[in-house]
Amino acid sequence: MITLLSHPILFLKSKLSDRNFLAVSAGLVGLTSGFAAIVLKYGVHQIGHLVASSQASDQFYVFAVFPLLGIALTVFFIRYFLNGQLKKGSAEIVYSIVKKSSFLPAKDTFAHVVTSALTVGFGGSLGLESPMVSTGSAIGSNYGRVNQLTYRDRTVLLGCGAAAGIAAAFNSPIAGVLFAVEVLIADATAAAFIPLIIAAACGALVSKIILAEGVTLAFALKQPFNYHNVPFYAILGILCGLTSLCYAKVFHAIEARFEKVSNKWAKVIIGGLLLFGLITLFPPLFGEGYEGVRMLESKDASQLAAGSIINHLVHSELTLLLFVGGLIFFKIMAAAITIGSGGNGGSFAPSLVVGSYLGFLFARLVNYLGWAQLPVSNMTLVAMAGILSGVFYAPLTAIFLIAEITGGYNLIIPLMIVSALSLSVTHLFQPMSLEGKKLARLLNSTFETRDKLLLSRLNLAELVEKNFSVISPDARLTDLVKTISASQRNIFPVVDTGLRLVGLIHMDKVRRIMFETEKYETTYVKDLMDKPDAIVELNENLHEVFAKFDRTNRWNLPVVENGIYLGFLSKSSMLTRYRKEILES
Repeated sequence: MITLLSHPILFLKSKLSDRNFLAVSAGLVGLTSGFAAIVLKYGVHQIGHLVASSQASDQFYVFAVFPLLGIALTVFFIRYFLNGQLKKGSAEIVYSIVKKSSFLPAKDTFAHVVTSALTVGFGGSLGLESPMVSTGSAIGSNYGRVNQLTYRDRTVLLGCGAAAGIAAAFNSPIAGVLFAVEVLIADATAAAFIPLIIAAACGALVSKIILAEGVTLAFALKQPFNYHNVPFYAILGILCGLTSLCYAKVFHAIEARFEKVSNKWAKVIIGGLLLFGLITLFPPLFGEGYEGVRMLESKDASQLAAGSIINHLVHSELTLLLFVGGLIFFKIMAAAITIGSGGNGGSFAPSLVVGSYLGFLFARLVNYLGWAQLPVSNMTLVAMAGILSGVFYAPLTAIFLIAEITGGYNLIIPLMIVSALSLSVTHLFQPMSLEGKKLARLLNSTFETRDKLLLSRLNLAELVEKNFSVISPDARLTDLVKTISASQRNIFPVVDTGLRLVGLIHMDKVRRIMFETEKYETTYVKDLMDKPDAIVELNENLHEVFAKFDRTNRWNLPVVENGIYLGFLSKSSMLTRYRKEILES
């Protein structure tokens, strides 16, 4: 569709200023991404209704086996229709921004919609928001590619697609904008906000018009904020941080276990059977899990255990709280198993669901013990923001998402308290989020600051300078003088017969001896060379390289790969390229 529209859009581009064209493009990307998100949301909603018809008590085991079918179909589609490749998660999007000039594959405009619909629609315990973000980002990126936009504008439109996806999923445009800025476009400038706002508004508008009531997550606030409960909100914030840490640890451990299984279909069977067992015990683990959140909000929590094989054991307040406590831990497990066994989805919905269970459990337990009478509904909603903040390291997105889905800002103070404390606790023990760690592995570096993110865009291999004259350690001074006379460099790498770097000759050291001709045949290069102050490996990240430049006070350092000499890195050339990245951004 993007290609078909390219000619009239290019005509429009010729008639508008760059700024106005970007604003129009943001609206088009926002509408398209919002519509794609709605297709996914509505499709999964309908699949869920069809699958739910098997949930009758005499057919419940058939119902619990559907996630295995969904994961198997997802793996089949990826293998035979996508050539076995599908990049998942926001880390892959940021990596494309940093290392691939914001180009995303055209297949990503539909691949995530199909695969996540199969996974989540048939009961995989993941969310749809991450696939929506991936789809919207791909729409924005490919729109920019087809219409020959600059890297900067292409990156902005990529963020516009992601913002529209989140806005459409929750009918929350502000949260969509903040997600794009906090998670994807870390170096966004003020000029980028107008296109992001336009795109998010378009996505939310399409959602408002098309999606039926109950498909999106929305709640009416039932109890006002009471400042006397601030100490309990503070405790809840700390609990959210600790639970977020548990989320990251469990998720990473389970994913690592599945990575050790080489056979894709073995992963599918193992994951499907594990989900079958978990869902028979805890039916709310089926699918996104938002139905369970609605049960908590409607004060119908006893229905959470309906259909469970241990339903008969949940007959009191205490056993209900134990059941909800089990849901917190096993929802994390179920999400990790679904993604590890080959399903497609994200942690956005699982984070919100885990948060709702934690807030409910905390408030009801405090009330049960008689320590206070806390507003259960408010605690449930606020904890959702706490876990989302702690898992994604995106506190503003979490705060404004819950504020928007509750239709107001009456809970803004507890939302800020819980989200900030949750992120502080999580960050204290784990400096990077799950997606942040994945991105750090992809970039071979961390990216806490804008400077580091810009620096990560540089490719070390492209910066290596190779016009240095090499010489053998067994060469005589007369050979060195000839090499120096033919070179414009002041450094001469000394390499052995295997091209391994064994030392360096610095012009300053040999300048005086060059004129002592009587030493030409008796002095060898190996007697004059020095060990390098530092050596750069080709696979090192540029942050470490700059640290070596600073430590050695050198402007040129040799580069090797497995000991083999490749060339030199120049600090001045690196700084020149870095300045260029700043101007382009």
